[in-house]
Amino acid sequence: MNQNYWKIFANKWFLLFFSSTYLFYNPVTSNAVQLNSQNVDMTLASNELVIINFYADWCRFSGILTPIFDEAAAKVSELYPDSGKVVLGKVDCDSETSIASRFQISKYPTIKVLINGQPAKREYRGKRSVEAFVSFVQKQLEDPIQEVSNLFAAADVKSRVIIGYFENKESQEYQIFRKVATNLKDDCIFYAGVGEAFRAMHPPKETIIEFRPDRASPKSEHHTFTGNSADYDSLNIWATDNCLPLVREITFENAEEITEEGLPFLLFFYHPDDLESIKLFKEIVGTHLVQEKQRVNFLTADGVKFAHPLQHLGKQHTDLPVVVIDSFKHMYQFPSKSDYRNHEHLKTFIDDLYSGKLHREYHLGPQEISAIEIVHGDNQPAEQTMPPESTFKKLAPSKNRYTLLKEEL
Repeated sequence: MNQNYWKIFANKWFLLFFSSTYLFYNPVTSNAVQLNSQNVDMTLASNELVIINFYADWCRFSGILTPIFDEAAAKVSELYPDSGKVVLGKVDCDSETSIASRFQISKYPTIKVLINGQPAKREYRGKRSVEAFVSFVQKQLEDPIQEVSNLFAAADVKSRVIIGYFENKESQEYQIFRKVATNLKDDCIFYAGVGEAFRAMHPPKETIIEFRPDRASPKSEHHTFTGNSADYDSLNIWATDNCLPLVREITFENAEEITEEGLPFLLFFYHPDDLESIKLFKEIVGTHLVQEKQRVNFLTADGVKFAHPLQHLGKQHTDLPVVVIDSFKHMYQFPSKSDYRNHEHLKTFIDDLYSGKLHREYHLGPQEISAIEIVHGDNQPAEQTMPPESTFKKLAPSKNRYTLLKEEL
């Protein structure tokens, strides 16, 4: 009797220990996985997609998000029960300061997306609801490659495209291509031509991968990958360089993340019907001003969609193109006597920002640059004014949505 009792006790203790150990290393609970210095690297290395909520208990926005994120984690676990696919995790930044520092957390909550162990170029900035998180995960886990059936299927695509021609989908080259496409699917459209229909596009048993720029970019940006297509690092670097261009298009959707980078904007406002001026601007920047990318973000902006900042400058769509520097304090218009087609004039404009000349003239009055005219009507005289306050600073992370640790701008 006594012996049976101890046998039953031992069995129960073993089951309890086994269950606890399994749940610790395979967390399938109603909550997101609590990440710390002991498990964060293993979690990132062993999952295709990891979404991390960086929070602080004292932050009210973090407190609102926590139960929503936990519920989303439970639903994601139900949809993707297999290990190695996706994990929603969370980091207490007060207790895990080294992890917070590693990911450069400057506001709470911050939701980072990691793909194949590497941080995605963009953090999650969408709606904070269970449905939105689940939908985001589903979209992230979709196949990033669109297979084409003929040589002309991707010919009319307006966006940046990377297309590869492969013997079959089982090849190592195709698997590497898919991994790179997963990293960059938000920046380029990835196509694949596989099999007999594309034999003419590549030598036997060889893979050809090429980049096609968007329609607003010069044709000189069309490149064919010359490295080893079975080498992930070299293909990923090449694809990243092409998919993340020196001159980017700013939109209302990406303005927050670009603003958070902290670099002043050199903005080229254009009319959407005038693609030639954009091509020229991109070519000038790419040929002569690459070294300036550490000092400003080169951006194009649809002058019709962004009519409001142009109005602050006394400009309208008939004045396009317009070149402006937004320092996040003031907007400075390109001098009227200068020519944006001259790269030296653009370089001088950037130098004047960093030398303080533009700011001095804002306070002390114009010297070599003209004040901005604001026109009230056809028959009314124009009045002179100085550079208006920054418009794009208002698109930075909002205090109504985040607890900001410091004022970056």
